[in-house]
Amino acid sequence: MYGFFDESGKATGGRILSEAESTLQLELDSGKRVKIKSAQLLFKFDKPSPAELIKSAEALAAGFDLDLAWEFAPEGEFGFAELANDYFGSKALPEQLACWLSLSAAPHYFRRAGKGGLFKKAPQEQVQAALAGIEKKKQIAAQIESWAQELAAGRCPEAMRAQIYKLLFRPDKNGPEYKALVQAALATKTAPLDLLRQTGAIASPYAFHWQRFLFDNFPKGTAFPALPPVSAPEDLPLAAVQAFSIDDSSTTEIDDALSVQGLGTGEIVFGIHIAAPGLGLLPNSPHDELARSRLSTVYMPGWKITMLPDSLVDTFTLTEGRDCPALSLYCRFDETTLELKGSETRLERIRIASNLRHDKLDGVITEASLRGDAPADYPFAAELAFAHRLAVKLKAGRELVRGKPENFNRPDYNFKLDGERSEPPQGDETVHISQRARGTALDLIVAEAMILANSTWGAWLNELGVPGLYRSQASLAPGIKVRMGVKALPHAGMGVASYAWCTSPLRRYVDLLNQWQLIACVRHGRSAALVAPFKPKDAALFAVLSSFDAAYSAYNAFQQQIERYWCLKSLQQSGTTELTATTMRDGLVRADKLPLVFSVAGCAELERGSAVRVRIGGIDLLTLELHGSLIERLAAVTTATETGEEVEDGEEVAAPLAIAVDVNDAEATAPTA
Repeated sequence: MYGFFDESGKATGGRILSEAESTLQLELDSGKRVKIKSAQLLFKFDKPSPAELIKSAEALAAGFDLDLAWEFAPEGEFGFAELANDYFGSKALPEQLACWLSLSAAPHYFRRAGKGGLFKKAPQEQVQAALAGIEKKKQIAAQIESWAQELAAGRCPEAMRAQIYKLLFRPDKNGPEYKALVQAALATKTAPLDLLRQTGAIASPYAFHWQRFLFDNFPKGTAFPALPPVSAPEDLPLAAVQAFSIDDSSTTEIDDALSVQGLGTGEIVFGIHIAAPGLGLLPNSPHDELARSRLSTVYMPGWKITMLPDSLVDTFTLTEGRDCPALSLYCRFDETTLELKGSETRLERIRIASNLRHDKLDGVITEASLRGDAPADYPFAAELAFAHRLAVKLKAGRELVRGKPENFNRPDYNFKLDGERSEPPQGDETVHISQRARGTALDLIVAEAMILANSTWGAWLNELGVPGLYRSQASLAPGIKVRMGVKALPHAGMGVASYAWCTSPLRRYVDLLNQWQLIACVRHGRSAALVAPFKPKDAALFAVLSSFDAAYSAYNAFQQQIERYWCLKSLQQSGTTELTATTMRDGLVRADKLPLVFSVAGCAELERGSAVRVRIGGIDLLTLELHGSLIERLAAVTTATETGEEVEDGEEVAAPLAIAVDVNDAEATAPTA
C-alpha cells in the first residue's frame, strides 16, 4: 500500500512499510526510508504508483481555476477531498491530489489550517491585494526583460540612464534597473561598465569620473545655498606691519602671509598671519553647517570645489592692498643666532602689501639671490632673505629631531588646461603638464613658517588645556602612518613635539575649528578651556575628526584619479608612444616626466630603481588603465625614500574602479514585487 504525505508543503509519496498509532514508516522511490506523523498523511492507496499518480495530478492542477474554487469553497475549515468532489465532481485520487497541490500553491487564496488536508479560504480583500501584487510582479518582470533586451541591443533605457552611477557603485539589488543590467550583462557576456559604455549611457570618460565623484560626495550638487552675508570685524587694531603672501597665481583662498620687523636691530620679529574667517563664521551657524558638510576644498586640474562660498572667501582672503582680519603669530629671534626668544599670538588687522606668486618668481627668487650671491631685484628682498635663512635653520633643527634629513627627490607637477571656464572641464581640453622642483627657496620659506605656526599653536592649545585636532606620527618606521587625534603627540615625520593644522582655515575645516579654539585662547587666556566652542572629550570634536578623515581621503583620492586622467589624456594628445621611467615594485614603473605609475610587462624581475625605456600600450580613460612593455633597460639608479606629510601613505598608484554590479548575483536576477 502507498501513501502520500505533506512534506513541508510538498506532496511526497512512498510505500507504507509499517504503521503505528501515531506514526508511519514509508519507503520512497529513491529507496530512502522516512518516518512521518499520522497527521501528515494525506491519503492511502493501492494503485497506481506514486510517480504515476503525481504525474496525473499535476496535469489536472495545471488547469485548476482558483477563482472558481474560491467562490464555492465553504466558509470555515474544509478538507481538500471535499473541495475536490465539489470542483471535479469526483473523489478519484488524481483529482484529490490535484486539488491539494493547487490549494497548497495558492496561499493568497487558501490558507492551511494545520498540517495535512485542512484549508480555509482567505478574505476577499486579501485575495484582491495578493492578485494585484502578482500582476505588478509580472509587469516588473516584463519591464526587466524589456530593459535587458534594450541594453543588449546597444540602447540604454531612459529610466536607467538617470541611475547609471547608482547602478554601478551603490545599487539596490532588488531594483528592476539593477536586475535588468545584470540580466543583459549575463546575456551578452559583457562587463556592466563596458555594456553601459557601449550603449552611450556614459557621456565621456571624464564625465564618468566627475559624476561618480559628485554622486559619492556631493549628491545634492556643488552649488551653495543662499546664506546671510558675513562681514569682517572692523574693530580690530591695525598692526604696524607690511605683510606679503606667497602663493600660486591661481590661488584665491589666500590663507597666510608673512612679515619681518627689526632688520638690523639685533632682534627680529617674524610674523605669520593667518586669515581669520573664524571671527565672522561662528560655530553652529548656517555657514558652519555648510563648511562642516564639505570639510575641505576639493582640488583638480582646471577646477576646484571650495569649502566656503566665494563671497565669504572674498571677505577674509588676504588680498593685497587691503587691511584683512588675521590671527597672527609673532616669533622673536636673535638676528645673529636665530635663537627663538619668545612668541605672542594676536587678533588684528594686517595690511597686505603684496601677493607674491611663486610660479612667476621661482626663477627670480633663488637661493643665490637670497644669500646675496646674485642680484635681488624683487619686492621684500631683505625680508625674504631673512625668512629663508630662518627657514634653513628651522629645517635643520627639525631634521636633527627626525634623525635623518628630508629628501624630496621628485618634482611637483603643474596641470594647466587651455581656456578660461566658469563650468567644470569637459575632459577634452588641451592639457599642459610641467615639472616644478620641490623644495625651492620660496617653498621652503612658506613650509617652515607654517610648520612653525602649527607646532607653536598646537603646543599652546595643549598648555592651556583647550582641545584641538592634531596630526601625529609615532615614528618613521615603515608602516607607521600619520594619524589625526585630539592629543598633542609628537609628529616624527615633521620632527616636532606637536602639530595642529591651523594655517588653512579657508580651505580645511580642521584648521577653522582649531582657529575658533585659538581665538578663545587669545581672548580668555587661562580661562579659554571654559569658553572655547569645543570642550575636552566633546563628542562633536570626535565626530568632526572622523568625518574629516574620510572626506579628506576621498578628496585626495579623486585628485590623484583625475590627475591620472589628464596624464593619460596628455599622452594621447601628444601622440607619445615611448617613455623613460624608473622601476618600482611588482612590475610597476614611474614615468620620469609625468606623475604616472603604471604596469610594464618585463619589469617585474628588474631591480627597483632601474632606469628603463618602455613602449606605451592601450590607454583606457574610463578605467584609467595604461599598460606598457619593456623596450630596454638604461641604467640602475638609487632611489631615495621620500618622507614627510605629503607622501605619508606611500606610492600614489591609482586605485581600480570599484563596480558594485555582480553579474553572478543569482538573487538579483529574480524579479520582486
